[in-house]
Amino acid sequence: MQLDTQRWPDSRQFWQTKRVVVTGGAGFLGSYVVDRLYARGARAVVVPRSRDYDLRQVDAIRQLLIDARPDIIIHMAARVGGIGANREHPAEFFYDNLMMGVQLLHESWRFGVSKFVTIGTVCAYPKYTPVPFKEDDLWNGYPEETNAPYGLAKKMLLVQGQAYRQQYGFNSIFLLPVNLYGPRDNFDLETSHVIPALIRKCIEAAERGDREIVVWGDGSPTREFIYAADAAEGILLATERYDDPDPVNIGSSYEISIRDLVNLIADLTGFRGQIVWDTSKPNGQPRRKLDVSRAWERFGFRAETTFTEGLRATIKWYRANREPSIAMRAVGEAG
Repeated sequence: MQLDTQRWPDSRQFWQTKRVVVTGGAGFLGSYVVDRLYARGARAVVVPRSRDYDLRQVDAIRQLLIDARPDIIIHMAARVGGIGANREHPAEFFYDNLMMGVQLLHESWRFGVSKFVTIGTVCAYPKYTPVPFKEDDLWNGYPEETNAPYGLAKKMLLVQGQAYRQQYGFNSIFLLPVNLYGPRDNFDLETSHVIPALIRKCIEAAERGDREIVVWGDGSPTREFIYAADAAEGILLATERYDDPDPVNIGSSYEISIRDLVNLIADLTGFRGQIVWDTSKPNGQPRRKLDVSRAWERFGFRAETTFTEGLRATIKWYRANREPSIAMRAVGEAG
């Protein structure tokens, strides 16, 4: 399908006159968004830090708006984590994400911000959504239980944005990225998502000479992943080109089972031991694959990085930037 790109603004011209706040801009995905903003010629990009502006507090939000005077807010600040973190802290995942987003959107409308871009989550989809997930199915059921508080908190921002558009004409859009991965990800085993956790487990197990690694679930669920730099491009294209109330998926359209994912990461990291599946742990959502046609049709976004290419880059980055493992530190100290 050919797109009429003439109807869209030139990226560099669009951003040169805009003042932009990127909440969460110091985080994983946010850092890619900020990099691409500067590459597009943006001159006024503000990345609020939590130590200066606690976005759960309305006074801090108001001060941020006074200090930054933004034309556009890209809201991706969030409390996030894998299944384990969501199970242990459901109240915090609900409260922090809801309060940050609801108050920020409301105060942005009051302040006269021209456009508000909410970064939602694929966890907002119902547990048994028909595959591939279409945006119109977002309300046809309850989210997967382990991350429902987080998913519902983010989904309320879609409701809020549509309500403010209807009543006030506020230009708020809502994007639904699928699972992210890439260099700069969080590799803390207590809070990380599946890809960085597996990369770290495999590399450290190989260094120690372990005969096996243990992985949660039975390996049957499937997931779609998008390289963080690709997701950032999708977010900025939507910000430049998209002004409608309908939510939009941001994904790669590539689906892989967790079992195949583990085997691929083990191969790429050089781990040759056994994979042990801990079936006492939850699988999470059975399948996850997005219909990404709306993003292509509405603002011309399509992911470009192949999955294996992205995994290789992520593994390379982790090897170069990680702290030495316990095993490697012990060897160094002994020598």
